[in-house]
Amino acid sequence: MKINKRVGMALLVTAAGLFAAVLLVRIWGNTVSAKDESYEGLQVFTEVLSVLQKSYVEPVKNKELIDGAINGMLGTLDPYSSYMLPEVYKESQVDTKGEFGGLGLQVGMQEKRVVVIAPIEGTPAMRAGILAGDIIVKVDDFELKEGVNLLEAVHRMRGPKGTKITLVIRRKGEKEPIVYELTRETIRVDSVKSKVIEEGIGYIRLTQFQERSASDLTRALSKLQESKIHSLILDLRNNPGGLLAASVKITEQFLENGKLIVSVKGRDGQKNEFIGEGNGDWKDIPMIVLVNKGSASASEIVSGALQDYGRAVILGTPTFGKGSVQTILPLSDGSALRLTTAKYYTPNGRSIHDLGIRPDIIVELEEQAKTPKTLHEGDPEKDTPKSEPKKEEKPGESGEAGEAEVSDQKIDNQLQKAIDLLKSFKIFSGGKRMSPSQLVEEKGNL
Repeated sequence: MKINKRVGMALLVTAAGLFAAVLLVRIWGNTVSAKDESYEGLQVFTEVLSVLQKSYVEPVKNKELIDGAINGMLGTLDPYSSYMLPEVYKESQVDTKGEFGGLGLQVGMQEKRVVVIAPIEGTPAMRAGILAGDIIVKVDDFELKEGVNLLEAVHRMRGPKGTKITLVIRRKGEKEPIVYELTRETIRVDSVKSKVIEEGIGYIRLTQFQERSASDLTRALSKLQESKIHSLILDLRNNPGGLLAASVKITEQFLENGKLIVSVKGRDGQKNEFIGEGNGDWKDIPMIVLVNKGSASASEIVSGALQDYGRAVILGTPTFGKGSVQTILPLSDGSALRLTTAKYYTPNGRSIHDLGIRPDIIVELEEQAKTPKTLHEGDPEKDTPKSEPKKEEKPGESGEAGEAEVSDQKIDNQLQKAIDLLKSFKIFSGGKRMSPSQLVEEKGNL
């Protein structure tokens, strides 16, 4: 019996796909039978693949069809699960360890559209005036349609330093799309920046949760301690997240040892708890945490834990609401799956997914304060060996970890409110051991 060459190739590819699928299931510790309902549709898939190869008006490549099918499958899940082609996966491994050519945008998915979570300070995106909440609808000639692969969108926005790119965005309140013509630059981001913002009040801005962020924070706190600060502002505004491990190591510096910081629960119902193991050197300092709609993922882990324990006053506007964990699973051809495998919960059991963290004190950013001066810059999970799945919390583009001092920080109304609250705390506490959250309860919003 003769078999059509194309059909034979299709069957061979399908058989390889079946083997990979079974292997992936075994990796996850499950067993399935050939008659499992999960695989009933594979016969139809094989038929469709065969028909396309035989009858479509133009020749088609098996690889393109398979990639399209995988993207289609993952597109039925959530905005954060996606298929990473080899070049995209390789690029993602550079995010927290090196530098890249890009625009300096943190992006995520909302209602199946690519949305700006935050522009990175001192980058082409920030200087051009792109804002959190902007919807990116076109990158050069490529239209970002509803349900587009987020990683593909990020890949198209990156490129060699000095190359030109055109973005078309839609902004709430604007009738017509806005066109930005930008030049890519090398993006380097300091994850931790610090200074004494007023006498006795330390200020730390955390822009991302990178591999070195926790150690950079420790050094920044030590420097502030030398200045004899009596209170602290932790600014997580427009921080889109990063490494789960970094969020735990950072939070534990402000809590007593042994405190639950975050728990993660997957489909099997098994809960993994992350307990603080630090010395809690900063567990007593009065503290305000600033957040906004650009604060996502790991930022919400930190602010949620500190809020649950009454350890800090959370001030600003409600956060983004990304409470899921993605695991990157490398595949045999150099590609990878970025799959949502769990949701995380605050110490009190709150799931903030799609809800966000609601601040203790709501303070909207005043219009005139929405474009602060750029901070001078030096420049989310990558700490798992390449052979193992790795968990991350990042919604979009990121840069390189580092530490720098904040200079020329504009005092916007949210930051000024935090300063005033800490000054009031110092006055009203009168030496009494009391957390800022307790003071808010006793004195109102001050």
